[in-house]
Amino acid sequence: MDWFSAEFVGGISLFFLVLQGSAAIIVLSRFAKGAVRRPPLTPKPSNSDNLASVTVVVPTLNEAERIQPCLDGLGQQSYEVREILVVDSNSTDGTQDKVLAMAKIDPRFRLLTDDPLPEGWVGRPWALNWGFEKSSPESKWFLGIDADTEPQRGMIASLLQAAEEENFDLVTLSPQFILQYPGEWWLQPALLMTLLFRFDVAGIRNPDQDSVMANGQCFLCRREVLEKVGGYSSAASSFCDDVTLARNIAKAGYRVGFLDGAKVIKVRMYEGLKETWDEWGRSLDLKDATSKSELLGQLWLLIMVQGLPLPFTLLFLGLEHWGTHGLFFTSLLGLNAGLLVVRFAMLLAIAGSYDRSRYPNKNSLLFWLSPFADPLAVLRIFLSANTKSIAWRGRNYHQT
Repeated sequence: MDWFSAEFVGGISLFFLVLQGSAAIIVLSRFAKGAVRRPPLTPKPSNSDNLASVTVVVPTLNEAERIQPCLDGLGQQSYEVREILVVDSNSTDGTQDKVLAMAKIDPRFRLLTDDPLPEGWVGRPWALNWGFEKSSPESKWFLGIDADTEPQRGMIASLLQAAEEENFDLVTLSPQFILQYPGEWWLQPALLMTLLFRFDVAGIRNPDQDSVMANGQCFLCRREVLEKVGGYSSAASSFCDDVTLARNIAKAGYRVGFLDGAKVIKVRMYEGLKETWDEWGRSLDLKDATSKSELLGQLWLLIMVQGLPLPFTLLFLGLEHWGTHGLFFTSLLGLNAGLLVVRFAMLLAIAGSYDRSRYPNKNSLLFWLSPFADPLAVLRIFLSANTKSIAWRGRNYHQT
């Protein structure tokens, strides 16, 4: 049999044309919603109506090397903040000293130490739930913030205004990423795109409440709503507790929003290519918040629209050079080339989500080559979706 005969290539081309074409329609319809999305949040002045209305909780475990910008940023927030509770899980690197030093300057800061991790809980939701239970019942809002973030002045005022304007019970933000090393600039945007292909982009008006996206790095929720759903208990064993809890809250009938916060919060998540691959890659599958059928559908979608376009385009260009032609073949080549064009165009759409001022060097040029990392990014999601044993922040877990 001639594996590269026109008939064989035509049949294979038709098969993938149907699969990839269906996936492309789904993704393009999702991207089209972004044309009328809410603009990115900007820093806002304080509103006296929100006096002491927010409790901030920061979970920590050995964050001494990167927590100071977070503490400084929270200290710059105005009188909306009633208290800032840093819930530390017995850090041994000086994290507690930094928090105590901040508490001497700003009495809103308090250092708490959570109890040992109970069976069935993951460290992060346990610490956040601990902080929630210890927080003042007088606060109308609960704000979970990660220690590696850099809140900008006016962030909380902006969050509250957006929540009130859109009538959100829960609102989370996508941040602006701070990258430094070459591997990060190449791989991280490709990993980010796995989320954009699967879910609505930040700021979509009237998002699908059955598959909402959320980011626990900045997680603002009405206190009464969090009380009604049992705090973080419904996401106790989840490694994507932010998405799991957000979807549980949406299913309970509350309104959830995911907005673009690139102008009000920054984050330096991981150091280098390996840490980005290991640490972020293991949680991006969101399998704890997704049914098996939905996860399979998402993996299919990623393979079709992000994993295959680059290798297929290169392969089919080679076959065309060998003289293999046909309507289905040509259509499939055009589809994959078109998907690559869309992928490169998306770089312009997400460029504002990256801070190029912190480390002004040539490494950031690799951002524009990140589509060439797409097959690796899809592979990482596939591997993570099929992995049960997880180590996280020095703790070992096993998912059943």
